[in-house]
Amino acid sequence: MANKFDAIIIGTGQAGPSLAQRMTGEGMKTAIIERKLFGGTCVNVGCIPTKTLVASARSAYMARRAADFGVAIDGSIAVDMKKVKARKDAIVRKSNEGVTNWLKNMENLTVFEGHGCLESATSVRVNDELLEADKIILNVGGRAFVPDIPGLDKVDYLTNSNMMDVDFLPEHLIVIGGSYIGLEFAQMYRRFGSRVTVVEMGDRLIARDDEDVSAEVKGILEAEGIDIRLNASCIAAAKRGDQVVITADCEPGKEEIAGSHVLLAVGRRPNTDDLGLDKAGVKMDGRGFIVVDDQLATNVPGIWAIGDVNGRGAFTHTSYNDYEILVANMFDDDKRRVSDRITAYGLFIDPPLGRVGATEQQALESGRKILVGKMMMERVGRARERGETQGFMKILIDADTKRILGAAILGIGGDEIVHSLLDTMYAGAPYTVIQRAVHIHPTVTELIPTMLGNLKPLN
Repeated sequence: MANKFDAIIIGTGQAGPSLAQRMTGEGMKTAIIERKLFGGTCVNVGCIPTKTLVASARSAYMARRAADFGVAIDGSIAVDMKKVKARKDAIVRKSNEGVTNWLKNMENLTVFEGHGCLESATSVRVNDELLEADKIILNVGGRAFVPDIPGLDKVDYLTNSNMMDVDFLPEHLIVIGGSYIGLEFAQMYRRFGSRVTVVEMGDRLIARDDEDVSAEVKGILEAEGIDIRLNASCIAAAKRGDQVVITADCEPGKEEIAGSHVLLAVGRRPNTDDLGLDKAGVKMDGRGFIVVDDQLATNVPGIWAIGDVNGRGAFTHTSYNDYEILVANMFDDDKRRVSDRITAYGLFIDPPLGRVGATEQQALESGRKILVGKMMMERVGRARERGETQGFMKILIDADTKRILGAAILGIGGDEIVHSLLDTMYAGAPYTVIQRAVHIHPTVTELIPTMLGNLKPLN
């Protein structure tokens, strides 16, 4: 006999626990299912652990730069990777246990540990139990995409998940993929002391961003000693003794890169393979993402998909916003929509990149008259004081409406500073609001009004 609930949530990633709390608070008898790690990717193998490692790597980097600031450190700078991992594990464990205890002690919520699979549009099987509900929310997230690279099945390789188990220093880490995850690990391990090579099939790094942003990021990483191989036309892998050899060229002679370890960072795929979507009639797109409308409903009444699995955002913040949109429509008579969301994300290398809204290409393709402001970080007093003058700030303006269309801040504090522009965009206010504001000196943000006072036509 089926165990009946008002709602079933599959997955405890970013949106799941908050959704469970809201549903149970509304008096709904709710079930939540988790097959592996409570808290999902961000808590266990994503944002929290990687940014913890980034912080350790920065400490090593700044220690080596101590003399630049007139600080003498006696002896060599050594990185204890076991202690680095232990620190990361402790922070992750606290977050994981927090989510686990929250859910397992939530009134009116039943937690099931096991693989949840749809049996129909109103039922889910987990372990040997059949659960039924009129509302089912799919929050199953994604995982690292493993490409069909010749020879890959013959070598050991790392992904962002099992990279979390590394407690040693790779002698030479080859990172396949020149996008956000790959570049963060590349800089991190270079600062820990590894030799690092990034292999990218495209003609530039982080291809979704503007060309000048890509070029500047490449320069930042190369200045730290990271080798970057672009236009890798044919990637193949092979084992040679105790090394992994990556072939990066189709031409005769075939360029080979030999390293001790390989990290795959070429994107992510949704966890929809074994979800039983066909039994419920839930539609997917060609990449395996669940198709949803502007309120996150699937084509099957009573089933919604939130988080990375719906292909409408690939970030923790968009997953949480999915939760907000869903409950606003379900409980608050507030018709919030995914399409109201403004693109925003960060690249957490050091210095970081904060990106909001349209890129230059997207702005030009809109047919609008575009104004652009740009300022190199070397002009910013705070950056000079900190000895971190790499990068630049750039903003795109609609010349007719004076609205901010997009911005990129690559430099010290860029991942935080960019939110002042994002908030102005959500408010629908003209750029002159910020241009005429009086900001605190000395900060990075104080130069944004100056930059906005020197706009030039882009087209």
